[in-house]
Formats: sequence, C-alpha cells, structure tokens
Amino acid sequence: MIVAGTSGDFRPTTLGKRVKGNGGLGAVLFDMDGLLIDSERLWLEVETEVMAWLGGSWGPEQQEHLVGGSLDSAVAYMLDLTGAAASPEEVGRRMLEGMAGRLETAVPMMPGAKDLLAEVRAAGVPAALVSSSHRRLIEPALEAIGREHFVLSVAGDEVSRTKPDPEPYLTAARRLGLPPGRCVVLEDSPNGVAAAEAAGCVTVAVPCLLPIPPAPGRTVVESLHDIDLPRLRALVP
Repeated sequence: MIVAGTSGDFRPTTLGKRVKGNGGLGAVLFDMDGLLIDSERLWLEVETEVMAWLGGSWGPEQQEHLVGGSLDSAVAYMLDLTGAAASPEEVGRRMLEGMAGRLETAVPMMPGAKDLLAEVRAAGVPAALVSSSHRRLIEPALEAIGREHFVLSVAGDEVSRTKPDPEPYLTAARRLGLPPGRCVVLEDSPNGVAAAEAAGCVTVAVPCLLPIPPAPGRTVVESLHDIDLPRLRALVP
C-alpha cells in the first residue's frame, strides 16, 4: 500500500492549469455509489440474483462486506460463500451486466447531490469522480449525473489497486496537478474513507450503509445537504 506523501509527483497537467494559487481548496473528489447515486439498493438486487444463480442466498448482512470494495473482492467473497464451481470471470460478467442494465434505466440521486455538484461547478472549482466501479458502470451514471460537473473520472478497473488503497485518489490528484492535501474527498464507506485519508486528502464522510466514526482531521455529516462550498473551503487552509 502507498503511504500518504510517498507518491509526490504532482507535475501540472492540462487540467491542473485550471487550478489557481498555491493554497486553499483546489478540487473536490466525489465517490459515486452511495454518495452521489442511490445505487447500493440496486447492487443488492444484482448480488441477490447472482447468488441465487450460484445456489446461495444473500441479504443486507452479506452486502455489508462489499460496500466500497472492488468487483474482484465481491466475486471472490460470493464464490467463497457458495463454494460454486463457476469461474470468477462469469460471476463478474453477470454482476456487471445486471448493474449496467439497471443504471441505463434509472440512476437515482442521493439527497443533496445535485445541489452540491451545481454549487461546486458554478464556483469554477474542479471536480472529479473517483469510483471503485468499472468504467462500464461509470459511463451511464455520468450521463445521468451530468458529465459537465467533472473535469475527469477514475474507474476501479483503471488502477492497479482500488479502494481502500490510496491509488485512485493519488491518481486523480496527480491528473489534476494538485497535492492531495488541496483535494477534499467526499466518501460514504469505510473503504473509501481509508483510501482518501491514506492518500493525504481532506476527507468528509457521509455514511450510507455502514457507520463511520469521527476521527482527527475527518468530518462526518449525515447527508450532502449538510455540506456546501464555504464549508469545503474552510476545511483546506
């Protein structure tokens, strides 16, 4: 695992030229599932269907093991529970197809997400989407959320190590041409918070399915309605 501060290559990129000054809030990095879109209930439907195909049962207590994790870890967990002879590739394909079909039909937004995205964009603060989901799932979500809100996105299948490893957030910060300390991350899961904090980003937790306790340097709120741009700016000296 990369330790915060050991990957210090923050050479400016084309995107990074949009960021002014050497201090203060440089960018806002948003998680996707459970933070911007109400997708955990959709994942529960998909996981339940795939587990039935594998010959097992599934419920919220099993889903909690997967929140904020990667597709590979989800597939491994499901195969371990059932002992089924199916290949990981086939299980992963069924998971992706089931979720993609749902996201292409409807993408429900989380409370406060639209307002916060609009406020950040109106102020000219760069925003990035940083998700453990594969690019195949991010694309229909971006269409529904609004691509115009983000200068870049990082998908789980575009990094070698996904959350709780800091690589996704270090990648986003590097592409923005910013040190992680000038990026505020909004996350809903313990895995996502761990990734953001290990990257050295300022972190705001908005718990969805799992509790996230307060900690030094960590802001915990109940909903995106409790966060606005002035509060985000105040978190970054």
